[in-house]
Amino acid sequence: MRYVHTNLVARDWQLIVAFYERVFGCVRVPPERNLSGAAVERGSGVPGARIQGIHLRLPGLGEGGPTLEVFQYSDLVSAGAPVANRVGFGHIAFAVDDVAATRAAVLAAGGSPLGTIEATVIPSAGRITWTYVRDPEGNIVELQRLDPETPQDPAGD
Repeated sequence: MRYVHTNLVARDWQLIVAFYERVFGCVRVPPERNLSGAAVERGSGVPGARIQGIHLRLPGLGEGGPTLEVFQYSDLVSAGAPVANRVGFGHIAFAVDDVAATRAAVLAAGGSPLGTIEATVIPSAGRITWTYVRDPEGNIVELQRLDPETPQDPAGD
């Protein structure tokens, strides 16, 4: 068994794909999907379903790594903006070299802030610097950098 993908339903799949390509270096994995018909309706449980979209290769995981599947249905059901403590899938996270610079890139590309940049020490793991932001459609994205703990010099030097 292996993890394959996470699906993101977008209002405008091309806008969201361009954002994840530009900001996070995701790469399209053809073919584009243009799905409809009885099997799509039965499988999705959505009468009259028509779906367009594509998979994006996530950075750092190689050719066979999991993807972000970005789909747009012809008939969308609106929802309020997700909040960090809502039950269900909460956010997607990216490890980045510079949290502040990546946050600025997200904002420049049409995203928005959700929280502040914070740093927390996690015992036996290190110092994590992180923040939540939103993509252009309001989905939550975590940006994080983990700096592992360095062992203390036993002599205290």
